Amino acid sequence: MTDITTTANAVRPRIALTLGDPAGIGPELAARLLANPANLQAAEILVLADRSELDAAAAVVGVEIPLSDEPRPGYATLLDDGTAPRTPIPPKQVSKEAGARVLHQLKRAIALANEGEVGAIVFTPLNKTSLHLAGMNEEDELRWFAKELHYDGVTSEINIIPGMWTARVTSHIGIRDVASRVTTQGVTDAIRLLNDLLRDSGVAAPRLGVCALNPHNGENGIFGREEIDVIRPGVEAAVAEGIDAAGPFPSDTIFVGSKDRYDGIVTMYHDQGQIAIKLMGFDGGVTVQGGLPVVIATPAHGTAFDIAGTGIASVTSSQNALDIAIAVAGRRAARSVVRE
Repeated sequence: MTDITTTANAVRPRIALTLGDPAGIGPELAARLLANPANLQAAEILVLADRSELDAAAAVVGVEIPLSDEPRPGYATLLDDGTAPRTPIPPKQVSKEAGARVLHQLKRAIALANEGEVGAIVFTPLNKTSLHLAGMNEEDELRWFAKELHYDGVTSEINIIPGMWTARVTSHIGIRDVASRVTTQGVTDAIRLLNDLLRDSGVAAPRLGVCALNPHNGENGIFGREEIDVIRPGVEAAVAEGIDAAGPFPSDTIFVGSKDRYDGIVTMYHDQGQIAIKLMGFDGGVTVQGGLPVVIATPAHGTAFDIAGTGIASVTSSQNALDIAIAVAGRRAARSVVRE
């Protein structure tokens, strides 16, 4: 991914990093991030883990992690609360114990965010089944984060590959419910959210495309009127705010050559964007929990139980997630300093 952390108008942010699901590849990916000197120069990284967990992860990938009791460039700060499980968590499998460990550390990160101590949270891959076994009842992590952060504003899961960002008007719901949940306000909100995040990441003037819902862009109402009655008015409202947005366009063609025309695309439902973006470039993908008061980013891939503990997992997506968190949090922090 293009280095977006070194552009102007940003400050060195403070990032909370958690190790993800301990049964998967998350800890070893976190260790690789922490062993990269450039990351420790670009951000003040607070690691939420026990020393035993971090040492074990570093051993798997054969790296040394520079740690300091006090935050300083070139070192990570380990916030060890001494709660490592006495009984080993089963490796390479779903478990309540793994999910509980993930939730414990994420709640610590959220507490830091609620106290204004960090500008971003980065977590390596989680397993949704383990999280639900441990008591997470929300439909996805985004809803859980919003609840824990006491936030009830507009949110959208943002999916990113190098050169393309996507947002959704609806997300984790059944297809039968999508049309009724696509609203003019929802379209405008998703466009605005994506535009603001892209600007915070360093894109000065984002160019956005918007998907249709129905085949052939509704074919002038023959295949449905959502494009005419709902989506187009939402796009027009965003344009009236000064956002460079266009559409709706047929969803089977909007992604063709899209990187030359758009910085981001707003889709109407989950798979409309996810299928396209994963075909365009699965490696290096990032998910951002968009709209929340703190930047939250994670690699788009899963826990890869089959290769956990081997040290061969690629760090590319995790690095991209950290880069994006640093860029967005850094610019937001810079704006806060200017306002003060």
